[in-house]
Amino acid sequence: MNQIPPITKNLLIINVLFFLASIVTPKYGVDLTTLLGLHYFMASDFHIYQFVTYMFMHGGFAHLFFNMFALWMFGCTLERVFGPKRYLIYYMVCGLGAGLIQEVVQYIEYLTVLSNFDSVNTGISIIPMSEYLNLMTTVGASGAVYGILLAFGLLFPNQPMFIFPLPFPIKAKWFVIGYVVIELLLGLQGSDGVAHFAHLGGMLFGFLLITYWRKKYRNGQYNY
Repeated sequence: MNQIPPITKNLLIINVLFFLASIVTPKYGVDLTTLLGLHYFMASDFHIYQFVTYMFMHGGFAHLFFNMFALWMFGCTLERVFGPKRYLIYYMVCGLGAGLIQEVVQYIEYLTVLSNFDSVNTGISIIPMSEYLNLMTTVGASGAVYGILLAFGLLFPNQPMFIFPLPFPIKAKWFVIGYVVIELLLGLQGSDGVAHFAHLGGMLFGFLLITYWRKKYRNGQYNY
């Protein structure tokens, strides 16, 4: 852990602590997912602070593990390139952007489908629409992590990467492009319970921020 840069290390620790807290607090009648997960903005459980807190909540151990593994694998390099302050700004902007895109996607879903109904049949029971909107909750660091993947692909496009189960290395730029295509196709397919457009939102905001920095610091210290 001593070799992990400070921001990445603290993000890893905070995410693990939040996950452990989400396991313990229900025993005391507190549901952290309801409090800290990002709800649809028209839901009664929505609060503006959830745009930040949702990034530190996860839906299970596998969700946490793969996000933290990617954060460690790519975040360490990115933090050393950006520096701690710029890296933290980048991480948060990607996470916030992912949340905003997710809200837009849910709003479109509401306008095109859900607004036509007063209740929803979940397959188990029929619940009022007001209750169903509170179930539209997003958790996870995936949006920010996908932004980090995007940055790695932009900064080190020709870096060879070994990706299981491929028996040969591929360049980072093709790895990122492949992820974009996969996430877009899965997002358009829908109905798998994963916020694919939030992942793309994190990448989009990361791309916009890096593009802005490149223009702003073209003749200065930072030339990405």
